[in-house]
Amino acid sequence: MKSVTKSIFAAFLLACAMTACKEEEAVEFNISSSEVEMGPEGGTAALSLSADSEWIVKTQEPWITVSPANGVGSVECRIIVDSALAVTPREGLVRIERLSDGQRQDIRVSQKGFEYGISAEKQEVEIESYADYGTRSFTLEVTANTPFRVVIPEDPDKKEGWLRYTMPELVLDRGARPRKVKIDFEWDINVYQQDREVTVSLEPNDPDISLSRQDRIAVRQKSAEPIEIGIKGDSLAIIAIHRALGCMGQLNTAERMANWDNVTVWKSGPNKGRVRSASFLLFAVKEGLPFQVQYLTAAESLTFFGNANAFLYDLDPGEFICKLTQLRRLTIGAYGLSSLPESFTNLSNLEYLDLSGNNFQSVPDILNKDNFPKMTALQLNSNIRYSSYDLSNFNRDKIGGLIDECPKDESGQRHFPLHLLKWDTLDTLRLSVNFLQGTLPSLEDDDTFPRWTEAEVNACDTLPARLIGLPKVLPNTTMFAINLNRFTGELPDWLLFHPKLDIWIPFSLVFPQDGKDQEGRSCGFTNEPANLDYYYEEYVNKKYNPNNMTE
Repeated sequence: MKSVTKSIFAAFLLACAMTACKEEEAVEFNISSSEVEMGPEGGTAALSLSADSEWIVKTQEPWITVSPANGVGSVECRIIVDSALAVTPREGLVRIERLSDGQRQDIRVSQKGFEYGISAEKQEVEIESYADYGTRSFTLEVTANTPFRVVIPEDPDKKEGWLRYTMPELVLDRGARPRKVKIDFEWDINVYQQDREVTVSLEPNDPDISLSRQDRIAVRQKSAEPIEIGIKGDSLAIIAIHRALGCMGQLNTAERMANWDNVTVWKSGPNKGRVRSASFLLFAVKEGLPFQVQYLTAAESLTFFGNANAFLYDLDPGEFICKLTQLRRLTIGAYGLSSLPESFTNLSNLEYLDLSGNNFQSVPDILNKDNFPKMTALQLNSNIRYSSYDLSNFNRDKIGGLIDECPKDESGQRHFPLHLLKWDTLDTLRLSVNFLQGTLPSLEDDDTFPRWTEAEVNACDTLPARLIGLPKVLPNTTMFAINLNRFTGELPDWLLFHPKLDIWIPFSLVFPQDGKDQEGRSCGFTNEPANLDYYYEEYVNKKYNPNNMTE
């Protein structure tokens, strides 16, 4: 028993001796690496620290963080490096100091700078040939660290590019650290029977910058759906126009086209079965007429009327309607038009043109007898955007109403547009409910107007001698409407004794004016007759209502 006890005691003493030896063995103060290299994006590097006592970390670089920053004994240290802010590299020093004796371990931290670059999330985009208005767009996110611009090459097949963009400012609030920006692209309908493609470049504003990456985006658009000229093509065009305009109601496509509402077809001849006339009513659109109208090559009459919020827009009907050179009647009313393209003169066969209810500031220059020799009816009534009784107190810039059609002359006076009075082939001229101002010219001294001759008067038993020598103005016009404009002054004799005055319904459609003009004058004619007695006293051979005559 005593021997066992002695053995245990001896073992205990041996263990204590071995432990004492280990405690006396010193731990070397060391770090697993004295250098850390980091990319421009920053990140974390883990290092092993060996120590046997207290230590502390020191660094003067704000972009370097060490965790933990102090401690006792061995531990894993994490060197955390922020993202770079410049294109040039940078270096910093991390120092770990043992407090017991001041021994140090240094770690040199180096970080690369960002290279200049402009990169897009996609390098290829494919779009459809058609989409509803307001949905023809796509967005691309671009990452860059230098200001840049978007370059879209011109399409050689069009005067204007079919792809446009808007981009907010690229805010580089962290130096050369890349930032993201979203570019919104809008595209036009492809009206051609072939695909089209454009390569969009992202170019730095500073041409001297060398880029490590510079993306380009290939935008491809599918071709338009083919529409062949003919009965089938007409039906497809009507459906497409109806859809593009967003017309109210539905076409009953289960029926033959001849039975569709607001569509008539030719009953005989070479165009038998094709569209002869079509009307598109009550719609909502913010652009010109759909391109599919160009396929209605047999139509002689087309009507587009009733665009929602038409007074808000400054639209142009577009080029496609101008290809229908066979048209004889055209109405584009309450659409939001404020201009006509030069190619509108291609419609030289027009006999009837109604542009009422639009937003024209003046009568388009191209509307004249030379460009439209067959035209007999021109309607431009009610082109006002906003109602105003007193134009002198109206401060809006764009108010329509043909207000720019009567500028002041050298004497400060305004006059009725003479070029319209010279259009002697017109049967109908309607200019009611506009902002036309000034006086109706007497034309007594204007040699550009022909005069009624004695021979002409004697050749017609209804014409009075009073007419001889008066300016021959709009001799063939059976409808002349200028009511509810802002005319002032005297009614000229050429109007008071016009051969067609009695059928113009003058007390409704000619004489009444409304409100005040831009000079603040109350409108109306100073010599407006109370009735047509004076007129029938001259036109003694006309058939008239005896109630117009006084005893």
